[in-house]
Order: sequence, then structure tokens, then C-alpha cells
Amino acid sequence: MSELKAVTLPDFGTPLERPQIPAQTLDARCDAAYARAGKTWLFVYADREHNANILHFTGFDPRFEEAILLLGPDGRRVVITGNESESFTAISPLPELETVLAQTLSLMGQDRSRKPSLEGVLRDVGLKVGDTVGIVGWKYLGSQEWEGETPGFIVPHYMVSILARLVGGAEGLSDETAMVMNPRDGLRSIVDADQIAAFEWASARASAAVWSVLTQARPGQREIEAAANFTYAGEPLSAHSMFASGNRGHQIHGLNSATSRVLEKGDGVTTAVGYWGGLSSRAGLLDDDNEDFVAVAGRYFDALVKWYDTADIGVTGGALYDAVTERLAQGGLKSALNPGHLVSYDEWSHSPVRPGSTDAISSGMVFQVDVIPTPTPVGTALNCEDAVAFADSKLRDELAAKHPKTWERIAKRRAFMRDEIGVSLKESILPLSNIPLYLPPLWLAADRVLVNS
Repeated sequence: MSELKAVTLPDFGTPLERPQIPAQTLDARCDAAYARAGKTWLFVYADREHNANILHFTGFDPRFEEAILLLGPDGRRVVITGNESESFTAISPLPELETVLAQTLSLMGQDRSRKPSLEGVLRDVGLKVGDTVGIVGWKYLGSQEWEGETPGFIVPHYMVSILARLVGGAEGLSDETAMVMNPRDGLRSIVDADQIAAFEWASARASAAVWSVLTQARPGQREIEAAANFTYAGEPLSAHSMFASGNRGHQIHGLNSATSRVLEKGDGVTTAVGYWGGLSSRAGLLDDDNEDFVAVAGRYFDALVKWYDTADIGVTGGALYDAVTERLAQGGLKSALNPGHLVSYDEWSHSPVRPGSTDAISSGMVFQVDVIPTPTPVGTALNCEDAVAFADSKLRDELAAKHPKTWERIAKRRAFMRDEIGVSLKESILPLSNIPLYLPPLWLAADRVLVNS
């Protein structure tokens, strides 16, 4: 059971230097994807919003337009871009990467005089009749979502049409997105020590930004004044930064960006910051005393503790879903979404945590502990969301050896959760947030947090 207690949050350290993914790692990822797909070409789609797959394989992302990664015969690695990304592909450390311009991928109104036809560019690269092409979109459809005879590719229709013409028919195309994104053994769902370290950098900084906002929010401020305390330093975002408030007469929209609304004592308040690899969120009351709300928050906190007590390598998503859902129900609550999901360069890539899911948690998975409780009293908000990684002993040893400062912060967070929050983590769970399970339901009393008693 939970109780409210004064607990000082330690300074775990906010990292400055972001760990990089080595060129040989990117090279191996491309080799693995190409081999597993078993096609002549692997076609990976990207745009400004859906850049996680191309980032995973190349370290490059298009900032304004569409882009394509082609993996082909004899180790070919080709990035096709529009005007604005043509020079930006140099950021990628992927060995022997070719950059090819296709101005179809550019924004409208830009020059089309050099390479106006994507179809012509793909033909010049080498796609031809008889080839097979595996397409990786930004998500894929489940069997209950699609009844068509051909795959429901989640990429722009014109690209599918072009590819079908080039290879001699749609039967030469297949959807390989699940190979990259499925929540069992997807190539992006299970990552290595370097990637965990990079995501810990993001999670530590995102959580520090959230904490800065929470501790400095005061009645009389406008939302945009409170949100100015994000201390944003140019980190690449996985989601819009969020700040919202409200009361019984003003609905709280948790996904909203900060407005000019003036905060009042007793308001429900919520904020979230997400960088590549980690998002943190906190929600509560802009108040220093409210026993009824603290009681609701305590029942929610008990479900979060259940999440950490249940989750482990080998535990199925269905078992975790059932355990957390049951504990929430005991407190008159339920989860607004899935109680937990995989996080990557995109804030939500997939989730093994679903009703009846037999997909098991694996070493190398990075999770968002995303248990959003509903219903909460009108005019209030409640959330405590952070990232964790799962790692077996081999992966933990590698992380500690290659990234000792990352490992030191993780070890301090584990000890803090055990000694101060009352939650002893399994060895496999690595907290990546600098506010690990640190939930003050009342923002004007931020040092009084819920603990497991």
C-alpha cells in the first residue's frame, strides 16, 4: 500500500555527451534486415514524422521531406532524398552509403529540374522487372484490420504503384514492416548496449525537463510561462512537448501545447517531454493539500508498483496487462491505453502488453512505463510515465563496461527506488529516468511523494 512521504530527489546527473551508434553497428543492422527479408531490395520509407526506421539503420533522418533507404544486392546502401536532405545524409556514419536525389520527395514549389521523377531514379539505381521488393512502412496492419488480397502497405500509394511497375507487378512486393517493428523479435524492438545508452541520455534529459517544469509551476503563471522551464537545449524530439491545465469548468487536454491560460491553485496540471528514446510525463494538482486526490493517486501508484513487481524478461505482455489491469480495477481505475509500450526514436513503436498477448519481454527491450489512469475526478490530472530498459546479465555487463557513467546513474536510480520509494527492482530492470517512480500528486508540495509502505 502507498503513503505520502517527504523524500528528497537526488541529483543523478544530467548527461551532456550523447552516446553514438557505431558505424559497424549500423552496417550490421542493414545486413541483418536485408538477409531476413530475403528480397532483391528492401525499401524503407521515411518522412519528417515517421523517421524512426531510417534512423535505426543509418543515423540519418529527413527533417522536412520524404526519404527512402534502399538495401540491395552486393551490399548496396542507398538513401534517396529530396532537395533539403541531399547534403544532410553526410550525418550518417553508415559505410559506403550512396546519396541519390529524387526531387519528387521534395516539398511542393521547390526545384524539380534536376531529378523530377522518382520512378526514373529507382530505375537508374537498379530496380528492374523480376526483382522482388520488401517494403518497410511506418507501421503495419494486423489481420483483423485488413482483408485485401495484397498487403496494405502504409507508405504513400504512389510509391507502391511505382515499385509495382518497375518490378513487373504487385506480386513482387511484400510488406516487411513487421520484421523491423513487431514486439517479439523486431529488429528495432531489441537493441544493444550502445542504443540503451543513447536512449538513457534522452530519458535522463527529458525527465529533468519535466521536473524543472513541475517544481517551478505556480498559480498566476500562464501555461506558456510555466512551460518556459522545460530548459530545452535542442534535443531531437519524439513528440510535441506538452503542458495543459484545467479545472471543473475548463477541460484538460493532456496532449495540448501550452496556451496563455492562467494557472490557479487547485488546477489539474499535466506535462510531458519526449526525446529520441525516452519520454517522461507527470500530472497532478497545482495544490499543496487535497486528501481525496492523494487517495486516488495512491491507488494509481499501487498499480505502478505492480507493474515493476511483475515485469521481467520472459514475462508475457498478456500477464503484465492482466496484473496491472487487475490492480487498477481494485482502485476503481483502468488504463486509458496499454499499460506499457516499446519506445524508440518514435515515442511509441509497438507493444507486447496487450490483452491475451503471448509476446514476451526480452533482453534489449526499452519500455515506456505508460499507465495513464482513468477516470480521475473532473478537473484533475494524474500520470507518472518514464522509460526503463530490460537487460540480462550479459547485456548489463556490456553496458557497464562500455558506458560506465550511464551504468552509474542506473545503479543510483535502482538504489533510490529500493531505499526511498520502497520498490526493489529485479536485476533485469534498468530505470533510465532521473525521476524514477517519483510521483508528487501535489505540485506545490513536490518533495512529498508516494512510496510503497
